[in-house]
Amino acid sequence: MLTAIDRYMARLIAVPLFSTFIVAAMLFLLDKMLRLFYFIEEQGGPVSVVWRMLADLIPEYLGLAIPIGLMLGILLAFRKLAMSTELDALQAVGQSYGRLLRVPYMYAIGFAAINFFLVGFLQPITRYAYEDLRYELRTGAFGASIKVGEFTRFGKSMTLRIESSKNQGHDLSGIFVMANSSGGKSLAVTAERGQFLATDDPDTILLRLNNGVLVHNAPGYKTPRVLSFTSHDLPIDLPKTESFRSRGDGRLEKTLPELVRVGENPRAPVLVRYESLSNFYYRMAEVLMMFLMPLLAVALAVPPKRATSALGAFLSIIMIVTYHKVNEYAESMGSLGRYPPVLALGIPFTIFALLIIWMYHVLAHKPGGQPIGTLERALSKLGKRVASIGKLFARRSAIGTS
Repeated sequence: MLTAIDRYMARLIAVPLFSTFIVAAMLFLLDKMLRLFYFIEEQGGPVSVVWRMLADLIPEYLGLAIPIGLMLGILLAFRKLAMSTELDALQAVGQSYGRLLRVPYMYAIGFAAINFFLVGFLQPITRYAYEDLRYELRTGAFGASIKVGEFTRFGKSMTLRIESSKNQGHDLSGIFVMANSSGGKSLAVTAERGQFLATDDPDTILLRLNNGVLVHNAPGYKTPRVLSFTSHDLPIDLPKTESFRSRGDGRLEKTLPELVRVGENPRAPVLVRYESLSNFYYRMAEVLMMFLMPLLAVALAVPPKRATSALGAFLSIIMIVTYHKVNEYAESMGSLGRYPPVLALGIPFTIFALLIIWMYHVLAHKPGGQPIGTLERALSKLGKRVASIGKLFARRSAIGTS
């Protein structure tokens, strides 16, 4: 049964949590969207593919944004309570830190379950779909890989160049086609205008040319045959592309049960087993850390008395990023077989967990305890020193000008 204090804490956490979560996810997506637009432009694909690729990236970026949102949501809520002295009032009426963490842990459990589903089951599928779209763009499977002003090859026998394109590719001008066939035969065509037309055969398109010249040459001809035309249809065989690989060839495309199955398979190569187990423990370490986020957020949220700096929020971002990068390095070490995967990922998790528990213990169970008090005092002294140096320079400049 939620009390009035629990509901108040839930509202206090919800606003910064979801705001930070949405902002972080949007920043990740906007940064990737710009890169995808450049990639689509280079490959000559349709712009609509960008939205499909971004949709496949949403689960991955949600997995990154959820821990950040959870951490800052709880931290900013407790910081607001501490700065307004509400936290002192709550503790005066018997509300300990452990009791106040009931609602934060409700958020943590719910988001940890969502993150477990994302990193364990949904991300591998969407990552594979994203790589499939990249493959189709690079192989021209979308049928839109012809770049204006450049020579484009269709297989080994045909080269096409288009000077300009209008009306979204329906009106082409300045067309040059060079085709070679067996027996040394060749066909060169130039035309003022043209357009692509679909045929009943999905592997063939029709290039309808207008007002051009066709030059046909063969070993038996004394001179090439030249033909002027007002309209000429030139069939073009689309290059056949191989189907994309099956899902699971990369360890990041395997779900958690698939990683365990490969990691425990004695017939699998040793490095493949190490890679699978390392990635499994990496994902689990990322999910389990979310249960320690409320403790870390509270330990960094409450500043020392009469202190107003936001050092705790700054340190929280540094610790999240550092933990993530350390886990990535540990995963690579475990994948190479230099350390057992369970130890490579388990040791950093244990160290961070003990550090967080110690920080929370100092704050909650030691009178006047402040885990970042030393850093706060050092930052305060540094600020005063910088301010005094600034005043000294200001006085000297004022004396110089006078």
